[in-house]
Amino acid sequence: MWKYNGTNRPDFAVKPGPGQESVWDYPRPPKLSPDQRNVVVKWNGQVIASSNQAVRILETASPPTFYLPPKDVNTELLTESTGSSFCEWKGKATYWDITVARDINKVAAWSYDNPTPAFSSIAGYYSFYPARVNCTVGGETVKPQPGNFYGGWMTPEIVGPVKGEPGSGGW
Repeated sequence: MWKYNGTNRPDFAVKPGPGQESVWDYPRPPKLSPDQRNVVVKWNGQVIASSNQAVRILETASPPTFYLPPKDVNTELLTESTGSSFCEWKGKATYWDITVARDINKVAAWSYDNPTPAFSSIAGYYSFYPARVNCTVGGETVKPQPGNFYGGWMTPEIVGPVKGEPGSGGW
């Protein structure tokens, strides 16, 4: 069985081509990576967020997750949701519902209000589940990371396989 040692891409990983990134080249613990492409989040015909100042979090075996600064998010459409979760790297997450025209999209976004020191630069930033909202990056449609839990953003330049795909439970 393959075991990650911090530098090795497994044999089963897709080798990235020109302009591609392998999720197996991302570090553990994860790192922050500024991204100046235009990121747009829409739901129910409404722009929820639009930013050229997103931050990607890159972590081994997962597609990046995009975090948008609060100034670029229509926070009037967000209501704190029930529940929370804890990330070993970032800390406690707060979940958000989106309401547009009386329709409610439950647990469609999350944020870290008081993240760990290594992730303090994303305090108050929002990320969105691409399985629950429509997201684009640089005009390209985002596909959701496979599985029902993860919130990674599959963009055309990302190659895997990624966590959440069948058989990935042991990674």
